[in-house]
Amino acid sequence: MILPIVAYGDPVLRKKAKNITKDYPKLDLLLDNMYETMYGAFGVGLAAPQIGLPIRLFLVDTEPFAEDKDFTEEEQEQFKNFKRTFINAEILEEEGDEWAFNEGCLSIPDVREDVFRQPRIKIQYQDENFETHIEEFDGLIARVIQHEYDHIEGILFTDKLSSLKKRLIKGKLSNISKGKIRVDYKMRFPAMKKKR
Repeated sequence: MILPIVAYGDPVLRKKAKNITKDYPKLDLLLDNMYETMYGAFGVGLAAPQIGLPIRLFLVDTEPFAEDKDFTEEEQEQFKNFKRTFINAEILEEEGDEWAFNEGCLSIPDVREDVFRQPRIKIQYQDENFETHIEEFDGLIARVIQHEYDHIEGILFTDKLSSLKKRLIKGKLSNISKGKIRVDYKMRFPAMKKKR
């Protein structure tokens, strides 16, 4: 089932999410719904806060990047085969010289900006079977993970912009929170929630 994606301005996007245990109710169904929601919105990542749940859960599937000819064949092959579920994740290390990449977010449609992030991370997480992994990632895969990880920390990519850039997009963000935007996927806007 495709779930509505929570729009910028909803308080759930600002909460530090809580860990879950393997007896979290209907977790398999939730994961299926989150993947369906992400694919339905043409995303490469989706975090639980983006569907209104303040829990430490996010997914990443970089396959859409595999079609992008700006990347090497080796990178494209990597992207094609990278699909992960991250539960109770903790980034242990971030290293390297920060690099800029144009990011967007399903919760903040029609806003894309260059964001600086470190290129390498080490992360500990549990998969959908609650097996613990400690892995290192770099490049674009690390960036997608960092972006989704920020969501479970209550951070949005727009928080990482300069004060000038923030001022320039202020009107767009205000319109998103009021539902004054057209998107081709299901969204839930803070203004609509208050009216009920």
